[in-house]
Amino acid sequence: MAVELNPAEIAATASWEVLKGCLDDGSSFVFEAGAGAGKTYSLIAALRYILKDRARELQRKHQQVACITYTNVARDMIIAQTDGDPSIYCDTTHAFAWMLVSPFQKRLRELVRTLPGWADRIEELDSANITAVGYALGRRTIDDGTANLHHDDIFPVFIELMQSTKFRNTVVSRFPLVFVDEYQDTNSDLIEVLKDKFIGKPNAPQFGFFGDHWQKIYGDGCGSITHEALKRIDKKANFRSTKPIVDSLNLIRPELAQAVKDPVAPGEIHIFHTNGWGGVRLTANHWQGDLPVAEAARALRNVRTELESFGWDFSSDTKVLMLTHRALATEMGYESMRTVFAYNDSFTRKANEVIAYFHEHLEPAARAYLDKRFGQMFNAIDSERPVMNGPADKVRWADAMRRLCELRDTGTVGDVIEHLSSTSLPILSEAVIRQERALADALAAGEPLTGRIKELHALHAISYQEIIALCEYLDGHSPFETKHGVKGDQFENVLVVFGRGWNEYNFNSYLKMADNAVLIGTQAAAYERYRNLFYVAVSRPKRRLALVFTHLLEPAAMATLSKWFAGHQIRDIGPTL
Repeated sequence: MAVELNPAEIAATASWEVLKGCLDDGSSFVFEAGAGAGKTYSLIAALRYILKDRARELQRKHQQVACITYTNVARDMIIAQTDGDPSIYCDTTHAFAWMLVSPFQKRLRELVRTLPGWADRIEELDSANITAVGYALGRRTIDDGTANLHHDDIFPVFIELMQSTKFRNTVVSRFPLVFVDEYQDTNSDLIEVLKDKFIGKPNAPQFGFFGDHWQKIYGDGCGSITHEALKRIDKKANFRSTKPIVDSLNLIRPELAQAVKDPVAPGEIHIFHTNGWGGVRLTANHWQGDLPVAEAARALRNVRTELESFGWDFSSDTKVLMLTHRALATEMGYESMRTVFAYNDSFTRKANEVIAYFHEHLEPAARAYLDKRFGQMFNAIDSERPVMNGPADKVRWADAMRRLCELRDTGTVGDVIEHLSSTSLPILSEAVIRQERALADALAAGEPLTGRIKELHALHAISYQEIIALCEYLDGHSPFETKHGVKGDQFENVLVVFGRGWNEYNFNSYLKMADNAVLIGTQAAAYERYRNLFYVAVSRPKRRLALVFTHLLEPAAMATLSKWFAGHQIRDIGPTL
């Protein structure tokens, strides 16, 4: 007896048949899978399909299928779900590029001198008599005749080497098929060189790009990818969300309308706005039109209370996605960061190198020390396990880390930096050392502080507990997150708080443009940025979705909401604030 498929399975089966056809005939393709479609499931299925018929041939020819990903987490998951098959090479895009370029040492020694990050170190390169180029810790260092590259150096050297026929032949000979996971977030320059030198060219690898250009969230990602030699495969299924949510997603994105898994499963949507509030809204820069801090916080509390009356449980599988960093900072405990930095991206996306050092190195090292995972501690601080010449060295490390952890609890950022500067255990990053020296020089000379140095001086006075709170948010260990922290995740219930305060996002403008293409004009890049953030946020829930707007929505924006969420509660909570 045949098993009856649900609508999402029927749609997924149709896309799988087209995908198999491409795998069989060698066509390169773009596999477009919207939110909840099961993109990773299809990627794994494609890899297994190839292994079933071609694994022996690949091994005989000493070849592999390359599967390059954006994150280590995705890499590890793909390796686990393909049982670590040796016929598959799976790693991050940076690791893939470095693996291919690293044998070309003579050319790398020439190229390193041309890279922007090395422009002020040419004399140092000359005096060091560089004999090798490496890439171990992702930092620019010169050690024992080796110039170690930064993460930002890898793609430029790969792109330069792709101009060489010999280099391209090495890629082809090893990887007859290349899958790119989350293609939309892959560096745009890297994608362009692949299109230019490989796609549609004879004797080139077959490429499969898996992803969704509406979910491009990183600045240097390519977004949509098109080429006359790339077949497009749309997976028009949604296995995540209930029908009310999918129906709205289909109105938001009609060109990739999805079929739902269970057409009768209950779901709900609530829309709250604050247009009826009669007070004076914020007017400064990118805060324009938003509620003052106290009223925004009250709006969130009121919405949560009302949703709880509908059965929402904020203590379990419910996420609050804060698309306004003022509200998020207040809730999470790092509110002072907004007064320190001119731009939110400095701390929310680690554009500031001091914040990046704390999050990527110092905090993971401190947590590992507290958990007595000392090997992981040294990995976190980019250091090989140090040579311990006796009990005294162990005592020095233990004392330094114990004092560091005390200062994390009771001291300021300046206290922590001073401790690290005096002990060099663990060592500060080069970027932090450089900025600390610049700050010390400016203070000693009595010079006025500006730019990054002024921000660093202000950061010194902040409680280090705010750094810990910020890092917890960045790691996703909180019920309050932004879309950047939950991409790919799903939750039973999702409350999205839309507000101002991000210089890169304006949701009133987005909602107006979404239903009137004429308004987009020269703002296509901004529109895409707004759209992708909105889409990723509202597509996270499985069952319940609620949106609250703390900033003023113009009539055209309200009309768009009414169109997309017709039949659901759209309520003005402004008069209750």
